[in-house]
Amino acid sequence: MSLLKVSGTKIVNEAGEETILRGAGLGGWMNMENFISGYPGCEHQVREALTEAIGQDKAEFFFDKFLEYFFTDADAKFYKSLGLNCIRIPFNYRHFEDDMNPRVLKSSGFKHLDRVIDLCAQHEIYTILDLHAVPGGQNTDWHSDHGGHIANFWVHKDFQDRTVWLWEELAKHYKDNKWIAGYNPLNEPTDPYHTRVIQFYDRVYAAIRSIDPDHAIFFDGNTFASDFSHFGEAHKNWDNTAYSIHDYSLFGFPGAPEEYTGTETQQHRLRRSYEKKREWMDQRGLCVWNGEWGPVYARRQFDGDATDQINAIRYRVLQDQLAIYKKDSLSWSIWLYKDIGFQGMVYVSLDTPYMKLLEKFLEKKHWLAVDAWGADDSHVKDVYEPLIQHVKKEVPEEFQKLYPYPVWRMEGRVTRLARNILVAEYLVKEWAAHFVGKSEKELDEIAASFSFENCLKRDQLNKILTEQI
Repeated sequence: MSLLKVSGTKIVNEAGEETILRGAGLGGWMNMENFISGYPGCEHQVREALTEAIGQDKAEFFFDKFLEYFFTDADAKFYKSLGLNCIRIPFNYRHFEDDMNPRVLKSSGFKHLDRVIDLCAQHEIYTILDLHAVPGGQNTDWHSDHGGHIANFWVHKDFQDRTVWLWEELAKHYKDNKWIAGYNPLNEPTDPYHTRVIQFYDRVYAAIRSIDPDHAIFFDGNTFASDFSHFGEAHKNWDNTAYSIHDYSLFGFPGAPEEYTGTETQQHRLRRSYEKKREWMDQRGLCVWNGEWGPVYARRQFDGDATDQINAIRYRVLQDQLAIYKKDSLSWSIWLYKDIGFQGMVYVSLDTPYMKLLEKFLEKKHWLAVDAWGADDSHVKDVYEPLIQHVKKEVPEEFQKLYPYPVWRMEGRVTRLARNILVAEYLVKEWAAHFVGKSEKELDEIAASFSFENCLKRDQLNKILTEQI
């Protein structure tokens, strides 16, 4: 065991030896996400809907068992067997604070977070604590769990004050734990002003350092961890700090601009996209961490005979990205460890109670493309295309580029609001209705679907990761 710190462009141990962190994100766990866990909309919506459908006691029982089964000693043991040495743990502020009772710490939030950090430590796996959802929402997407498309964190100071307070509490709790590689204070900010994110980083850095002077800090770039162009010389105020990019490639998703075959031109585009994200750090000799990246995969129940061909292409993208990272000795955290079959290194079997219970609903959700991540909208494109064309016709092109453009283009903004927010909201109670009448024993069995013993391994993905370590 050795406390890690940032030294120049490297992460090093107490002896000054470089430690390259390679692992995955534990997405969908203490910050549940719709495409990972199988529900529509946002986490707070499904928690409220399930409470209404089956009562508070049973709903709390189900979600607690879900958190328990999602990552156990068996997961940690398998994870370590692949040669991975670090796991990024996304979590939601709602585990530690209620909106109607702000700045009152819920100690229950540490129950599962402590458990998984300790499990990982037993298997010599470092953890990085990632605050994935904050009051008001730090970005415009579903995974900041605010239910809309406006990142109100940047326009209400009290939301920022509460987040600084929470990091003070977290720093107090974890400051002596050497198995924590560091703190990732804010996942994928989308600050439309481009300056308030830096001001917030100054504040949260000072707050953490007043309590914990030793742990490394990992700051995401603005606009979904892709843009450092407004950071200037801010880094001079931040010691022992690395900078996080998220290096997703369109080649690894449905609707890619072209089929990826690994041509020299395509590999150049992969590398150029990655280099642009880290350019600010490279110009200043700073440490880079790739906090998220990775393709998504076809599923036979939806993609049929094309599944293997699609996935062969996605694995090629994976291999070529890894080759870039290996050449640069880059620390990375692939997205993600576990889900219901779209992107995870392990995924819940179709034969489990959860997947059987929701089989028809998940099929409906897929065809309606109500999840934003990697959606295949081919079955509903004709529904939304007239609305897109209407906006294009009535709004001059010069006014169509609303932030976070170009990550969200006008077409994507329309479908985010219409499909991924509006239609998804109407499906939330339908999801919860599947649990009505279930006993605690049945709810336990449904939650246990997410246990390692009830999951399948994505062998080719894991093999490629292992070969590149």
